[in-house]
Amino acid sequence: MIKKKLLIFIIIFFSISSTSFSIEPDIFVQSTVNRASKLLGENISKNEKIEKLKLIAKETVDIKGIGFYTLGAKRKNLSEEEKNIYLNLFEEYFLKSFSSRLAEYTNPEIDVTNKEKLNDNYTIVNSVLKATKERPEINIDWRIYTKDPNNPLIRDLIIEGLSLARTQKEEFASVLSSNENNIEALFKVLKEFSNN
Repeated sequence: MIKKKLLIFIIIFFSISSTSFSIEPDIFVQSTVNRASKLLGENISKNEKIEKLKLIAKETVDIKGIGFYTLGAKRKNLSEEEKNIYLNLFEEYFLKSFSSRLAEYTNPEIDVTNKEKLNDNYTIVNSVLKATKERPEINIDWRIYTKDPNNPLIRDLIIEGLSLARTQKEEFASVLSSNENNIEALFKVLKEFSNN
């Protein structure tokens, strides 16, 4: 069930786009979902879709913020050099992990239903992934980082209560705890994934 939810998460995670002006988070999500859906429906190769999805992600997802969150308390004990190595490896891992899988799908239809401003830095945008013959309707909450209203960023998605960022954090914690909290072990896992 978790794998199924993560696949749905993947479908949606890159359905985003940057803007050059201040925009409400709910409008940001809806407009960018529509753009990504159009991209996924284009008659281009899977590799071309992957490269375009990577560009969208680099512009609109807070990869650095997600990376440090998923590293947990371990990040406090890293040197600046280790942090830089980790962030570079995490970005490669993140982009490959999701763009390659997302490119398999076409035209996910998502409707924004509501928003809740938590504070000046965060707004939760509620949306629904429309049902198809293959899947039921799915509730999706977007955690939008809005400290800079001119550059909203995706920090997390919660699919039917499942946070992808939290799930990733738990996976990395497991790798570290199984290897005496050695950051090199996590580096190795990330490198192996990106190089395959």
